[in-house]
Amino acid sequence: MKKLAIIGAGSMAEALISGIVENRLMDSGQIWITNRGNQEKLNELQTQYGVQTTYQLEDLFKGTEMVILAMKPKDAANAITLIKQHLTKEMLIVSILAGVSIDSIERLSEKTLAVVRAMPNTSAAIGKSATALAVNDKVSEVQMKLVKEMFETVGLTTIVKEEQLDAVTGLSGSGPAYIYYLAEAMEKSAIDIGLEKQMAKELIVQTLLGAAEMLSKSTKEPQQLRKEVTSPGGTTEAGIKVLEAYGVQHAFIDCIKEATAQSRRLGQTFSNGVKV
Repeated sequence: MKKLAIIGAGSMAEALISGIVENRLMDSGQIWITNRGNQEKLNELQTQYGVQTTYQLEDLFKGTEMVILAMKPKDAANAITLIKQHLTKEMLIVSILAGVSIDSIERLSEKTLAVVRAMPNTSAAIGKSATALAVNDKVSEVQMKLVKEMFETVGLTTIVKEEQLDAVTGLSGSGPAYIYYLAEAMEKSAIDIGLEKQMAKELIVQTLLGAAEMLSKSTKEPQQLRKEVTSPGGTTEAGIKVLEAYGVQHAFIDCIKEATAQSRRLGQTFSNGVKV
């Protein structure tokens, strides 16, 4: 790929730039980026990664093969309307806009385009994202391979149907926040039981890392792994009984279902608001 244009300069855009440059998928000079008006942020990205920055749309799109839509979803309609005259059927459009459907992107652009929707999560910043990709039938195998390679620079990728992206958003898109929420509770309990905060943090982080690694490498189901740690009459059983009494597992299930439902609602609201 000779040229990549990124619209939006937030944390996800930066994570992708970092992954692409560090893995030498493209030369940094082939990456062009713009945003709505934060010149300071563009200067930072140019200094740190060597990318090209501009507010001139003609320069941004000239010779571009892939366009990444990375602005805030609330700004998507105005942004796509602004750039639509520069979009062509030869370009691959990659959207990381939560709740913005492929159909909405095509209606706003008033064109038939090759579009990939991607749902990464914030762990992309450390190369550990779980990213789901959904495509329309205009995306070629070569383009799909290129997109997978790009998102694999920031973690794991999987291909899903577009209608599954709301579920992915509720599960892994928002997932890091659920783990941080759990870590918050563990830190608070550690202080209550007499441990120093820094010591507690180290223990919690290593515990979460170890459990994640076990889930990754073991062929056993999570339930079986839990049972193997839970000795009858032991400390773990005592703790699990409290979690069960509070319905924590059901709360997590409802949490993910509600996040999924909210993603659907936001997508429907955006779609209903698209006027062409």
